[in-house]
Amino acid sequence: MIEVHELTKHYGRGRGPSRLGGSASGRLAVDRLGFSVKPGRVTGFLGPNGAGKSTTLRLILGLDEPTSGTATVGGRRFRELPRGLRDVGALLDAHDVHGGRTAEAHLAALARTNGIPRRRAAEVLDEVGLAEAGRRRIGGYSLGMRQRLGIAAALLGDPPVLLFDEPVNGLDPEGVLWARGLFRRLAAEGRTVFVSSHLMSEMEHTADDLVVIGRGRLIAAESAAAFAARGTRRSVTVRTVDPAAARGLADALEAAGATVRREEGRLAVTGADTDRVGLLAFRRGVPLAELTARASSLEEAFMELTADSVEYR
Repeated sequence: MIEVHELTKHYGRGRGPSRLGGSASGRLAVDRLGFSVKPGRVTGFLGPNGAGKSTTLRLILGLDEPTSGTATVGGRRFRELPRGLRDVGALLDAHDVHGGRTAEAHLAALARTNGIPRRRAAEVLDEVGLAEAGRRRIGGYSLGMRQRLGIAAALLGDPPVLLFDEPVNGLDPEGVLWARGLFRRLAAEGRTVFVSSHLMSEMEHTADDLVVIGRGRLIAAESAAAFAARGTRRSVTVRTVDPAAARGLADALEAAGATVRREEGRLAVTGADTDRVGLLAFRRGVPLAELTARASSLEEAFMELTADSVEYR
């Protein structure tokens, strides 16, 4: 389990007021952040650009020192864990690897310094689909291949805790599906899986739980379903086989105060529930082939609930 308590990180000196709530000469990247990441579940880590996601991951891994607060893995700070990659595996930056080495040499060096059998290098290369490219220099790898190599390095020590920062960037659709299945399988094995991503659609299909932050502060820490349900942009989908009738129904709905988005063969209605839409259609004699209510998507809920936390518009 990963536990974060009152975690704060100032960059720079001083404590005067600033636009981000930090010092006049510095920046407050993480502000009294607290959450937990449970084993056996995939937890998505979301936030707008500049929210503090990467800083938080670095603080968890001991790469940066917090100004105050704690971040622990299994009840201990990462620097106190004795087994390195056997305790925690992480992918923070797919480019942070020597381009002149082969993938096999890179993983073999990591294995040697962490007391891991060398054979694990070949095993994880095969697991991420790079077995045939293992003897090629990493400098010639595509971004997607580098991401797979970074995931292989995280898996090298077969650790119980895994952290991934934007792991599907550069992957093709097949690779995204593979990564999604991998993360869910790792969680099903009882591991703690923490995945940072800006792809809402991917998190909707991957994450069981979400930690959402904005401007370094916690916005939500709950199940993905509960977070999506917090969005207020519920809509009704209407479909009819009569285009003229659909146009008339759309006009009537707008006159009644609803908002209608005309899509090909469908109307997406907000501001009116299914009862109201159905009644208007009945009164106008509009035959309906579909009338369904749709809750906010994860992306819609995210955009709505983080609107005040966007640093760059």
